[in-house]
Amino acid sequence: MSRPFNPNDPHAAPTANGLPYRIERRVLAGIPCLLELPPEGEAVHAACLVYHGAWAAKEGKLGVYSSLATRGMAVVIPDAPLHGERLTETPPGLNAREYVWESVRRSVAEAPALLDALAELHGPLPTFAVGSSMGGYVALTLARTERRIEKVAALITSGVWNEPEVGEPEIRAFLEAHRPNTHADGFAPTPLLLASGDHDPTFPPGAHHEPTAGALRAAYRQAGQPDLFQERIFAGVCHYTSQGMRDAVVAFLEPGLKR
Repeated sequence: MSRPFNPNDPHAAPTANGLPYRIERRVLAGIPCLLELPPEGEAVHAACLVYHGAWAAKEGKLGVYSSLATRGMAVVIPDAPLHGERLTETPPGLNAREYVWESVRRSVAEAPALLDALAELHGPLPTFAVGSSMGGYVALTLARTERRIEKVAALITSGVWNEPEVGEPEIRAFLEAHRPNTHADGFAPTPLLLASGDHDPTFPPGAHHEPTAGALRAAYRQAGQPDLFQERIFAGVCHYTSQGMRDAVVAFLEPGLKR
């Protein structure tokens, strides 16, 4: 339904850069999601999955990438397993690191069903993924395992995956099967952006960004597609998604957006 409004004083919709967009809550493939969408009556031309970090929830990512919705994209923010509305799914007996990685493992496992549900909702669309911190683990894994995802941005994260506290066998097997730095040859031809902060205490660049970028850079070069891998380190940024990182993600995804 479209509603007329005064262009000199329109209704107070959410806006990004002065342009309106919509917010909806939906349950897709059993996953509670928030969707940021183009204005009512405008078509959706692409979709972007946005994965949040550990101990957070989908609501924390509202507004971060909303400018994509004003460009014709559906921004889809799921609650990660064991987080937000899904806290009750937490199995007993996990330590803190196993809790994080069990959420990652389940996020990756349920991604195909989430993509199927999105296709039912909007039709087949170019689809991207962005993840921060724990969400970056998910995004990096999907870059290798889910070919329906055409571009990936992984922020304030790591491909080292050295987790001595993880002993649960199924989670341990996931780490060994998908560790980016030892499986880097599976990423091409998916375009990938890796972005970090130079003051990140959780993932110091020397211990995390540099070895991850080195492994990926070599793998993309070996595949004959070095231009499909981009890396950025942002000065003064700690463990958070900065405005500069957000802008870099939007620029990275820009060729797939409506003009």
